[in-house]
Amino acid sequence: MSAELQEGADLPRLGIDREGEWFTEEGEITHAGIVATLRQQLREEEGRYFVQIGPQRFPVDVEDTPFTVVRVEPQGGEMSLLLNDGSSELLNPFTLKLAEGDVPYCKVKGGRFEARLTRAAAHQLARSIEYDEASNRAVLVLGGARYVLASRSGSRGAPAQ
Repeated sequence: MSAELQEGADLPRLGIDREGEWFTEEGEITHAGIVATLRQQLREEEGRYFVQIGPQRFPVDVEDTPFTVVRVEPQGGEMSLLLNDGSSELLNPFTLKLAEGDVPYCKVKGGRFEARLTRAAAHQLARSIEYDEASNRAVLVLGGARYVLASRSGSRGAPAQ
């Protein structure tokens, strides 16, 4: 039996702003332990975000993405991502997409969530991006491999030919 979303239950309405910060109607949640617990319990199902606490689900309004990439660093033939929750992981280049205005997004947390790269992280990533005249697209170059970047609304990125 699946748990139901608890609208207006004991917790105030939760949200995540464009920078990945958690808030309620009263303002930003700044207690590190509470934020860590909320991030750990965050789930997504059918485009809806919620915090799962036991059998109860509490809705979370997400302005853009639940996580942001704040730093990008080359690591051998790969890219290391530092997320706004302090965790780091390697970029899966097949999940990197560009939204309108060339804002980069990628999948994080084992592909469970989408993350937006901050302006600083996008500039760091740009050092490894070239323009491919043949495909008229941006291409990420990692360890000798080339990955054509898809649009965020388009299909998955693919290795360049």
